[in-house]
Amino acid sequence: MLRGSQLLHAVAKRILLGYVRGHGFSDAALADDIRDEAEGIDLTYTTGGGRVGVKIKADSYYGVDPAKISDRALVFYRAEGSTYGFEAIANAATRQPGWLQRSSADELYYYRLALGQTEEEVGALMEEPDGVFFTELKVDRDSLKILPMRALQGWFEVTGDRYMSRPVVTDGQAAWYRIVPQADVDSAIQGMRDVGPVFVSLLRT
Repeated sequence: MLRGSQLLHAVAKRILLGYVRGHGFSDAALADDIRDEAEGIDLTYTTGGGRVGVKIKADSYYGVDPAKISDRALVFYRAEGSTYGFEAIANAATRQPGWLQRSSADELYYYRLALGQTEEEVGALMEEPDGVFFTELKVDRDSLKILPMRALQGWFEVTGDRYMSRPVVTDGQAAWYRIVPQADVDSAIQGMRDVGPVFVSLLRT
């Protein structure tokens, strides 16, 4: 069973696949090709005669309920931060660049979601069919922003070092993230789309 950030990422991918398919892109698919995963692509779909690659970033810092924020069992329910977390260094030992610089995706789906269930409960739901998963998953709040990757990468290359750096350990490997105020990114990146909540639309289908 997946745990931690990998589990949250898997939940986000499943939700966003449903969202994209629900908006008419029936050929949308999660990347199961090793090449796609190596190039930082999580999801693909076709539009305008071309294939679009999407990198998904899940962020659980979107909670507003004080009781749930303080509940240590709810690991995917963090206090809203109004920031983006961009991986600058993927491996502190090798200095491998983070996913933002390495991804060849066309778009970044930055997905904030606060889950009102324990890690074990969320992991168990990932084993269930869509009908059960989408009905029983407790997404208290969610919001999607879509950013053009080339524009974001170019902006981050110039400005990224200005922002606070924070270590993140995943599966025993240390990475470094830049924590960037939401307003700075949203005002700088032309073509950014603020979609808002998406999970509720899946419950209507």
